[in-house]
Amino acid sequence: MARRARDVYTEWRGGTCRVKWWTGEYHDDGRKRFESKGGFLDEDEAYNHGLDKMAEIRAGDHVSNRDGQTRMSDWLDDWLEAMDHAHLTERGYRSAIENHIRPYFKKRNTAVSDIDVLAYRAFRKHVNNVLGPGSAKNVMMVLGMVLDDAVPRLLKTSPVERSRRRGKFKKKPKERKKDVTPEAIEQLAVNARAYFGLSGYAFMWTMAMTGMRPAELYGLTREYCYPNWPASDPRPDPEEEDRYAEDRERYGKGPGLMPAIRVERQVQYEESELRFFPPKYESYRSLVIPAFLGGLLEELLASHDSRWVFPAIQGGSLGAVNFDYKYWRPIADGAEERVSRQARWNRAAMPEVPSFKGRRLYLIRHGHKSWLDEDGHSKFAVESRMGHEVPGVEGTYSSVTVPMEQSIMKTLQERWDGLQERLGRQNG
Repeated sequence: MARRARDVYTEWRGGTCRVKWWTGEYHDDGRKRFESKGGFLDEDEAYNHGLDKMAEIRAGDHVSNRDGQTRMSDWLDDWLEAMDHAHLTERGYRSAIENHIRPYFKKRNTAVSDIDVLAYRAFRKHVNNVLGPGSAKNVMMVLGMVLDDAVPRLLKTSPVERSRRRGKFKKKPKERKKDVTPEAIEQLAVNARAYFGLSGYAFMWTMAMTGMRPAELYGLTREYCYPNWPASDPRPDPEEEDRYAEDRERYGKGPGLMPAIRVERQVQYEESELRFFPPKYESYRSLVIPAFLGGLLEELLASHDSRWVFPAIQGGSLGAVNFDYKYWRPIADGAEERVSRQARWNRAAMPEVPSFKGRRLYLIRHGHKSWLDEDGHSKFAVESRMGHEVPGVEGTYSSVTVPMEQSIMKTLQERWDGLQERLGRQNG
């Protein structure tokens, strides 16, 4: 073995030359840990390869032979263990990995370092063949994060191909929405009442008048709903005592107080069990409601003893049923009259609601924002009510004031009053 430079060695074995270089690491017994590569026919070429490896080590972008042979399946285990995301996000990432990414690379016994641009394209082609465009895009996004995080320890550079816009601009297709009218919400509410009683009627109007996300409504319990809240607030966080005190001064039932709902959690399934989680993006918020909705919620809570504000047909949480399929589709699309031997299953015919037929429940939430925008409320108040973060200076210095909330209550009540007047004229 010939020493050509400090910590770089070359030696001939048979008819080929091998180079060894120090990795910068030590064995447990204190000896330096070396890596090597053989097969060179020219000693200078071998020596320069060793120098290049030493330069990579000094620059911090060297992938050791040992790390480079890490199996993709093992790296996926490490990546999943280090995840720190919201429940639904983590569940989506795990689904993409366990159903598509891991089976593909485990079957091929692929090392992380073997995934170059061609291997990346081959996987993309496979996914596009077995999944729809939206699902395939999501799986490729997860793989992209996994491979990006493998740099620089397992990969020198990421093989992920970023989309580059070239040529003529092409606008992305956008979901076509129809204006959400109070009449449409009323018909949805009437259908929902035919389907699952007063709970259904109140559910639709609460979503329309608060913009709450479906899972937040499914998980709404008595202690966070008017007229009980904020007097009934469990007050679980000692560091929030100031907010609890302010809530009692601002919201509730009584002279000078504004009726409101507290968005404190949502329900989602985890390990086959329905559990509470923070609202999406941890968007905790207090939502004032118009007077008519306060009266409706008070009537609803007096009509049942469930912990859930909007109990399902059989009394549990709406989060425990396939609401979109079992409830929403017949409510929005219409359904024929149903007559059963058991009276509780009887149901009147429900007409379709044209502006929601075949469309998502979530569009009611979108409609709420449109109403607030039409009524000219401040952007900060609107975005805060929707549970969105407002960036920049506006988000830092603005706050939702009592006059802002009173104005929102007033315009929402006016929409209801206008609807009742129009319905009265029609019926008269």
